[in-house]
Amino acid sequence: MSRLVECVPNFSEGRDSAAIEEIVRAIQSVEGIAVLDREMDRDHHRSVITFVGPAERIGEAAVRGVARAAELIDLTQHTGGHPRIGAADVVPFVPLEGVSMEECVEIALRAGEEIWRRCGIPVYYYEAAARSPERSNLENIRRGQFEGLREEVRANPARRPDVGGPDLHATAGATVVGARKFLIAWNINLATGDVEVAKRIARKIRASSGGMPFVKAMGVRLQDRDRAQVSMNLTDFEQTPVHVVFDAVRGEAQREGTSIEGSQIIGLIPKRALEMAGAFFLQVENFHPGLVLENRLAEALQPTMTSGLRQFLDQVAAPTATPGGGSAAAAAGALAAALGEMVAGLARTKQPAAAAILEEFRKAREFLERAVARDAASYEAVRAAYRLPKERRAGPLEASLHGAAAVPLEVAEAVAGFRPALKTLRELAPAAMHSDLDTAEALAEAAIRGARANVEVNLRAFHDSDFRRRVEERLVALAR
Repeated sequence: MSRLVECVPNFSEGRDSAAIEEIVRAIQSVEGIAVLDREMDRDHHRSVITFVGPAERIGEAAVRGVARAAELIDLTQHTGGHPRIGAADVVPFVPLEGVSMEECVEIALRAGEEIWRRCGIPVYYYEAAARSPERSNLENIRRGQFEGLREEVRANPARRPDVGGPDLHATAGATVVGARKFLIAWNINLATGDVEVAKRIARKIRASSGGMPFVKAMGVRLQDRDRAQVSMNLTDFEQTPVHVVFDAVRGEAQREGTSIEGSQIIGLIPKRALEMAGAFFLQVENFHPGLVLENRLAEALQPTMTSGLRQFLDQVAAPTATPGGGSAAAAAGALAAALGEMVAGLARTKQPAAAAILEEFRKAREFLERAVARDAASYEAVRAAYRLPKERRAGPLEASLHGAAAVPLEVAEAVAGFRPALKTLRELAPAAMHSDLDTAEALAEAAIRGARANVEVNLRAFHDSDFRRRVEERLVALAR
């Protein structure tokens, strides 16, 4: 079963795209990590990178990103509209799938220790990872910003970091690491250049000033655009939805004699938040998620096994590059695991030992089901990288090739992992079920051979010799 975590680090650099690209490459150097989005803001002089990955690897990716940022960003030369205390200012971990908030706290704590050990950057913990109540809120930690905090830590023990220090890093400051729920970073631009108007509106709507719960807000000036902005974080959009906040800001702006000129989403936003906003502003009396085409389509595609299988076969047969051999190999492996799960389930009534391996097959099947789609997505990422201009292609192409090789390699390893259980099951199951196990064995063999072929074809394009060596070592281990 997938165990996915999102990480959304904020870096104090919003004007040098080459520096941000270097940080992205460092993050993507960890196997299994996918960068979903990057946002640069010149006025805030800040960038937000959104990436996801397995719980076991997401922390390492974050640490590598922080380390590269420390090499490239000098806070003593940095000015911008957004408060900050670090080159890598804040690094939150968000549970997505199969991972609890408590596990994300553990990831945050380990990442913080590694940031100090490798980079000499002291770390504060916030939100769910905070070691004291007053440090739950990021604003409390960031008070005084880099310039004020580096002086205060020397005189005030209450302001000292949780890990490392007490002095801040000379040029990279400190990093705030934590675990939290999904957050929407959202800015509303006003049709005025008067930043005091934005500050007054921010005070009216934010929770800390008695405004709306789960809303953090501040007023900033966009120098390049000569506009004032209400910059916000919505920490629970289901309790305080985006449309409620938008309406509140619009009302306060009208009272100030101005209006909303536009808004900007930083990073990613859940579909549910947009559904709620659309229903509100369109005043759809009968709105429910089933009215959204994509939601209804997703339901329609899985009502029965037959229709789902037919759809997949039609997709494979279509004259398009994906889904292809890699997805088919994962599907063969999932079928093999499903047959093992079936036989183990039937045999366990008379052979209790069969129950012990039932869960092994179930977990493998769930993993391989997801790999069917992941393989197609990884290949599409390679194709997208090839469409980039040559001068920007090298980094994204290498990273996408890593993913295109990693997915089928994980498929082969997962199938090889449950093959011994198929042999054990043959000794436990009645002879009448051996034909099912024969079929499962044949499917498993096909899955491994197909997955290996997909790994090897991607290896030919690699320039990363270290990654190639690690992949080849895993292929050799598979053959034993």
